[in-house]
Amino acid sequence: MIERYTVEEISKIWSEENKFRKWLDVELAITEVLHEWGEVPDKSLENIKKNAAFDVKRINEIEKKVKHDVIAFLTSVEEYVGKDSAYIHKGITSYDIVDTALSLLLRESLDVVIDRAEKLKQISIKKAFAYKDLVAIGRTHGIHAEPITFGVKFLIWYEEIKRNIARLQKAKEMISVGKISGSVGTYIHFPPEGEEKALEKLDLTPCRVSSQIIQRDRHMEVMYALACTGSLVEKIAVEIRHLQRTEVLEVEEPFTKGQKGSSSMPHKRNPVKCERISGMARLLRGSLSVAFENNILWHERDISHSSAERVIFPDSFHAVVFILDDITDVVEDLNVYPENIKKNLDITNEVYYSQKILTLLLDKGMPRQKVYEAVQASALESWTGKKNFRELILKNGKITALCSKEELEKAFSERELLSGIDKIFARFKDDIT
Repeated sequence: MIERYTVEEISKIWSEENKFRKWLDVELAITEVLHEWGEVPDKSLENIKKNAAFDVKRINEIEKKVKHDVIAFLTSVEEYVGKDSAYIHKGITSYDIVDTALSLLLRESLDVVIDRAEKLKQISIKKAFAYKDLVAIGRTHGIHAEPITFGVKFLIWYEEIKRNIARLQKAKEMISVGKISGSVGTYIHFPPEGEEKALEKLDLTPCRVSSQIIQRDRHMEVMYALACTGSLVEKIAVEIRHLQRTEVLEVEEPFTKGQKGSSSMPHKRNPVKCERISGMARLLRGSLSVAFENNILWHERDISHSSAERVIFPDSFHAVVFILDDITDVVEDLNVYPENIKKNLDITNEVYYSQKILTLLLDKGMPRQKVYEAVQASALESWTGKKNFRELILKNGKITALCSKEELEKAFSERELLSGIDKIFARFKDDIT
């Protein structure tokens, strides 16, 4: 079981303390550029860098009066710095600070998500190879189709995790920008050269063009990557929930010592983590809808996005990291029951060989519709009458007239039915360490 730090780590990033720290980092980067240009005396910069600080409680007190968070923040900083605070926030607007700092918070949070996704990725590929040869029935529409191996399920998840990590990394690149371009983005009081120098200190890239804010399609892409990750985690959880049903019981999420499944039924062992994941993934998709709405603002900016972002970003990062932790725990310690997997494979009496027989008869030159009808008739008799499909095929005169017993027996070879599995896994031989 992984070490869980979700709440502490994400809460620390999105705390008021860290938010204001990021604001101060941006302010100091700008002040340093002004000093390099000779607009801030050496002693003033020394004083600012030594004493610049803030008090969260004091900021909140001031904001109650002034009704402006950045002004409240600057007032608190001024109380630590003194008269040299005149060199702080010179020629810039509030969202030069707020939006640039938000990019830093989002980037920091994405690093946590990527780290958790990487752990799930590594566990999934190991499980895939561990169950590479465990034959299981494949299902389409919830109905038995043809056999796969249990490891293929994990390979599918593994490959999608990789795609989601790529989305998260792209989102991180997309949001690693800042803007110090003024009230409507036109550099009236602080030049583009200064923006570039200040953002370089923060390891951010300037937006090529901005309004009062960084355009919200970038933030929308962050939320999209989080929602996609949540969708993947829920996909895994829903598969496990199905496979844990009493009638199926091929797997079971970990049930720890002392855990209880029901207040009234002591026998219950429920997939509570996987169900919880499904619920929280819905929250992520809801937040994505909000992020889309936030991209549509009036003119050079309104603040309809601001209040919503204060909710969706910290909440969404909490949710996605939490469910990544949950699903990693589940996958790592998943109880797999090979005897039930075999039992479920056998309950349809080998009817899953129907396509192999169909193909064999087509190769013999029998018209497709007649072949289909002949094989389907035996398959339906097997299905409804609980009879062995192989025996019915071997007794079907229309079929045995075209195929020898040896040819038909070969068509019922499990090895041939699974011949593509090794080729699939060969594609991943360099992924397993």
